[in-house]
Amino acid sequence: MDRNRLDAALKRPAPDLGIDPTWGCLRPRFDLHLYSQLPSTNSEAWRLVAAGAGSGTVVIAQEQTAGRGQWGRPWTSAVGGLYLSLVLELEVVLGDRALLTLATAWGITAALNRLGLPIQIKWPNDLISQGRKVGGILTETRRVNQRMPMAVVGVGLNWTNPVPETGQRLVELLPDSPPIALQSLEDLAAIALRGMLQGYYCWQQQGIPTLLDQYHQYLVNRGQSVTVAGHPATIIGVSETGHLQVQVFSPTGISIQALKPGEIQLGYNA
Repeated sequence: MDRNRLDAALKRPAPDLGIDPTWGCLRPRFDLHLYSQLPSTNSEAWRLVAAGAGSGTVVIAQEQTAGRGQWGRPWTSAVGGLYLSLVLELEVVLGDRALLTLATAWGITAALNRLGLPIQIKWPNDLISQGRKVGGILTETRRVNQRMPMAVVGVGLNWTNPVPETGQRLVELLPDSPPIALQSLEDLAAIALRGMLQGYYCWQQQGIPTLLDQYHQYLVNRGQSVTVAGHPATIIGVSETGHLQVQVFSPTGISIQALKPGEIQLGYNA
């Protein structure tokens, strides 16, 4: 990761980075911390927060040796992928981190789609294409040293790194005439960072209903058939608390249930 190339990419006009004109006038400032290798970018971000770092702090590593995903699962983080964490000072309660995850997923997905990449969202925190995973999000929130609530949003995106059978590299999804603003890992980092803030601004300034309308446009799970407590069910969307809404068909009738992350496994097509 070259700092000069990343700085140049972050200075590009918002539309070149896939950002909606609504948020194009916002010019965020990032405090960049680049590493060749880290155990975890989220862990390093929290270390910096404890030392006084604030909103806009960014940690990027070329490789993670102890990357983690949801529920503490290991996240393979070989050279060639994008591994970054962004620090935010929250103007919301700590319990709203599920919505921050949704906002991040939508913001990055929308930016990549505007640049011609066919990305969808697998609830709650995975970015996919053609049924294969291209990236994931890990949101952590806490209060540090009596300060306002803080969040560290970690993002991992496959670029040229090795991927498992269920994975997909973004570089392989580029259109025949790739956008000038998406030629390198530094470009992808700029798009991801601006996309993350695009999602956060949408949530904070336009509200949860607007964010969910946007999120649902890319949600691959809508209409998916699943089984809940042994009964057939259909996914109908995501609630304002970030839970998965399913329509369950049982012998006693039809009901709508809300499921938290971890209460259902949706799997991959690959």
